[in-house]
Amino acid sequence: MSAPSPERIDESGIRGFLHNPAQPNGDALVLSHGAGSNCQTPLLIALAEGFSEAGIAVLRIDLPFRQLRPLGPPIGSAERERDGIAQALEFMRPRAKRLFAGGHSYGGRQTTMLLAERPELAAGLLLLSYPLHPPNKPEQLRTAHFPNLRTPALFVSGSRDGFGSTEEMTESLKLIPARTELLMIDGAGHELLSKKNKNDLPEKIVQTFKTMFVG
Repeated sequence: MSAPSPERIDESGIRGFLHNPAQPNGDALVLSHGAGSNCQTPLLIALAEGFSEAGIAVLRIDLPFRQLRPLGPPIGSAERERDGIAQALEFMRPRAKRLFAGGHSYGGRQTTMLLAERPELAAGLLLLSYPLHPPNKPEQLRTAHFPNLRTPALFVSGSRDGFGSTEEMTESLKLIPARTELLMIDGAGHELLSKKNKNDLPEKIVQTFKTMFVG
């Protein structure tokens, strides 16, 4: 049974697309995008479709900065972006028995910072290409909040990602007191999805997520 077409959401500061499964299992996931993209990025679409087919509802959202302008990097307060993610989670809460959160790069980082402050918002995290540090600047680690992150998290990174090597990711995740898993995608860069892996990457991520959180 194919999943229904995604529903356009544009209300109360939330803009994005809601993928409702044909056979829901009661779980839902809010996904946000990276600093240079939006919720229409191929990675988020492919994952939303894959999770929906597995029974998990997905809301992929445009972060507040992207709602303000169609192009360009984040502007203004990062706290506003976290408030936007929290608002999207509250929008999905009545629609799910269990709620998960995550995102790609910048969106994932802001989600971890939000959950470090408000762990009650989600049961687990899916972090795609977490930007551990700027490229070629390994000393500028973005891990100060990791010791306060008590939400179980699945990190997915490419072996060629300039924002964090396998060794750097493995070492940094030791700072998180909650359960973590690291799924490395061989040959992938920061974008994760490529012509080479587009047919099997979404399923690999969905299945790893289900093994960790659904059983």
